[in-house]
Amino acid sequence: MLKYLRKPELNIALIQTDLYWKDKIANLAMLEEIIMNIEQDSDLIILPEMFPTGFTMDAAEVAEPMNFLTTKWMKQMAAQTGAVITGSLVIKEAHQYYNRLLWVEPSGKICKYDKRHLFRMAGEDGQYSMGTERVTFEWKGWRIFPQICYDLRFPVWSRNRIVEKALEYDLIFYVANWPSPRINAWDNLLQSRAIENLSYAIGVNRIGQDGNDIPYSGHSSAFNFKGERLCYSENEEKILYVALEFESLKIYREKFPAWLDADDFSLKH
Repeated sequence: MLKYLRKPELNIALIQTDLYWKDKIANLAMLEEIIMNIEQDSDLIILPEMFPTGFTMDAAEVAEPMNFLTTKWMKQMAAQTGAVITGSLVIKEAHQYYNRLLWVEPSGKICKYDKRHLFRMAGEDGQYSMGTERVTFEWKGWRIFPQICYDLRFPVWSRNRIVEKALEYDLIFYVANWPSPRINAWDNLLQSRAIENLSYAIGVNRIGQDGNDIPYSGHSSAFNFKGERLCYSENEEKILYVALEFESLKIYREKFPAWLDADDFSLKH
């Protein structure tokens, strides 16, 4: 049951940028300037994965507790813009470290999603604790499903299931530090998540080179439920804007109700 009247058009800003390596103050200052230069009214502003530090395995060095520096900054940005601010950072909680996406509303309300699939090829599984919960956020009547980077390779975890005779979410989004050598997989998998889940799909990736000399080339994108690309940017600092229309999503799901034939399954958390 929706808690709020649905907004017919959801306006989203995707922030594609380079990041200073493990320098929170520099990153927050840089991102604040970018956010304050957003030219279009936005309901949701999406930042990359580990936006305060870059994708680092030095969890103990960069971690912070909830409601500390970055959380307070996100609250301030959300209050000033009137938009939800979201992105992931390193959080320490109960002696464990998480690659945690925070969803911060203008009211100050905070929701979270902990990354489920930890990138073992970089040792992420040895430094961070795995998330166990699928979560769906609701904003202005839209159901929104958050994911982080490597999660993109695991379609079962992100499957748009039937809940109360309707699909679980209307938009799935990924925040990422997805390297250039594997960017073709990013492009194709993001489009596939939109098509197979009959939903909008958005991916926000960084650019530049991190402290481990790993290059990133952006390719931040938004796709509609038919897999048609709505916005895209390659290897440049840019704010991308996209407006998602609920009525066209609703009509497509009614005319092509493939979701009614989906296989039923349950996940072991």
